[in-house]
Amino acid sequence: MAAGTGSRLGGTRKQFRSLGGLPLWAWSCRTAKVLWDMGAMGEVILVLPSDMEDHSSIRCAFGELLGPMPLVTVPGGIDRHASVLAGVGAASGDMVMVHDAARPFLSEDLCLRLMEVAEETGAAIPVVRCNDSVRYVKDGVIKGTLDRSSLLLTQTPQAFDRERLISALLRGGGFKDEAEAWLDAGWDIGWVEGDRKLFKVTEDWDWKVAVAMTGGLGFRCGHGYDVHPLVPGRPLVLGGVTIEGAPMGLLGHSDGDVVCHAIADAILGAAGEPDIGTLFPASDEAYRGAYSLDLLRQVYARVVELGFTVEWVDVTIMAQVPRLSSWISPIKSEISSAFGGLNLINVKVKSGEHVGSVGRGECVICHSVATLRCSGL
Repeated sequence: MAAGTGSRLGGTRKQFRSLGGLPLWAWSCRTAKVLWDMGAMGEVILVLPSDMEDHSSIRCAFGELLGPMPLVTVPGGIDRHASVLAGVGAASGDMVMVHDAARPFLSEDLCLRLMEVAEETGAAIPVVRCNDSVRYVKDGVIKGTLDRSSLLLTQTPQAFDRERLISALLRGGGFKDEAEAWLDAGWDIGWVEGDRKLFKVTEDWDWKVAVAMTGGLGFRCGHGYDVHPLVPGRPLVLGGVTIEGAPMGLLGHSDGDVVCHAIADAILGAAGEPDIGTLFPASDEAYRGAYSLDLLRQVYARVVELGFTVEWVDVTIMAQVPRLSSWISPIKSEISSAFGGLNLINVKVKSGEHVGSVGRGECVICHSVATLRCSGL
C-alpha cells in the first residue's frame, strides 16, 4: 500500500522519499523479492496514488532490484479502504498479505510466520505488546487507566484468505485496518509476535529513526555558481569581507557577494532545497542591499535544522581585478563565522588570464562545491 498522501510528515510523499538510496516503498519490495526467490510469494501488487500517471517508471527504475518477480501497479482510491480493495482485487493468489509501504523494515521471517498461521486459520496479524501505561481521555481530560496486559499493538503485513477479505471489505468502509474489517465480519483471526523494528514512518521523528537505522542518507554534494558585473561606485564585498581599495564593486539587489551566494546555493543544492534567489528574491525590497553573509547564516541554520551537517565547502573565485590572494584568510574567517565558527571552508582565487568577461575585468564569478552529511538523530 503506497497510495497515501503522507501529509503528516510533509514534503515529498513519504513512500517516495529516499531511505538509504531506495524509495521507502522499495524496502518492502526487496523483502518480497527474497520471498519470491524462495517460492513463498507469487507476485507483488503495488498500489500507487491515484494522481500518479506514469507507473512504468517504477519498473524501469527498479528493474534490477525486482528482477523477474511479477509486479503489478494499480491506482489507489479516495481512502485506504478503497485502495486496499483495488490492490486485493488485482491479486491472483488465494491468500494475500496487505502491507504498508511506510513500514520499511520488514523481515522474511515475520512474513513466513504470518503465512503459516494464516493458512491454518484464514487470517493472521503481527502484534507487539504494549509496554507503556495507557490512559484514556474524555473531553481532553484524563479519566482513567486501561489494563495494558490485555492490549496488543497491531502492525502490517496482515495475511488473509483473499476472497473472504474482499467480502469483509465490501461490507463497508471506515475500518482502521483490514483486521478490523475481518473481525467485524464475525471471523476469528490468528496472530504472531510482531517486530518492534517494523514501526510505521508517520512523523518527522519516525523518519529520523529510520534514517539512523540505515546509516543516514550518506553524503550529498551540491554545486553553487554566481556571477555579478563590476561597476563603479559600489563597495566590493566577497565572502562577507569588504575589499578595501577596490576600484569597483559588484552590482546586485543585495551587496552582490558572489562568494556567499555560490556557497549558499551549493549547500542548498546538496540538501535538496530551493536556491538562494527563491528563498531571498530580488523582488522583495526587504533584501535590497542585504549583507549576504547574514543570508548565508540563515541558509546554514536551515540545512542544519533539516538534519544535515556541512562537512566541507570548496570555493573558487575567478577575478582579474583586484588581486585577491591576500584576502583569502579574512574571507575564510568570515565564512567560518557563518558556520558557527567551524572551519569548514577552502578558498582559491584564479585570474581570468585576460580571457573572456572575467579577463576583461567586467565581472567576478564564483563556483562552490559543498559536501553534506545527514546528522541522523
